[in-house]
Amino acid sequence: MSTDTEVELERLLQARNQYPDRAAEIDAQIRARFMETHAILVLDSSGFSRLSQEQGIIAALAEIERMRGIVAPIVEAHQGSPFKLEADNVYAVFPSVERAIAASREMMRQLATIDKHVSIGIGYGDLIMISDGSCYQDVYGEEMNLASKLGEDLAETDEVLLTEAAVHQLRNERPKEHLPVSPPTAMTISNLTLQVYRLTSNS
Repeated sequence: MSTDTEVELERLLQARNQYPDRAAEIDAQIRARFMETHAILVLDSSGFSRLSQEQGIIAALAEIERMRGIVAPIVEAHQGSPFKLEADNVYAVFPSVERAIAASREMMRQLATIDKHVSIGIGYGDLIMISDGSCYQDVYGEEMNLASKLGEDLAETDEVLLTEAAVHQLRNERPKEHLPVSPPTAMTISNLTLQVYRLTSNS
């Protein structure tokens, strides 16, 4: 079911297509109504396909539910807002990169106790937020796309990767501290070459 804000966004986008001469005006309305700045975390659970093949889809879905039961309270404890639970992925936004990092560390620590392993991507930037009034339902934006590529495609098991924008914001949040990230590594995916940072074990 479409949310009120989703319907409103669709209406504005349709108007933009219908009246291209008003594109700048409508873009400004969309930014003012829907755009917010957040850190975004995308988590991908490892081993879902293997578990499904070995034990069946019901057992795999039960494990996903178990994983979500651990991850969701951690997101909320770090002032995050989960907005999508899709198969073995979890998507959430946070008020800062530092809180997203803290949440990712806690997720990995707690999931390891039940022998569950994940890959995580973290981005930061302006995002178009869709909500139903009480919670976010979906998110659109370049950093959403990049965090998804990092978490779902590029990060290894038990690895957290950050975008350039996320590391730049982390420098703003912790200007006098050594950042817990490795030097950047160039990675290519979908014809994009990205400068990617790995979260290190240092706090």
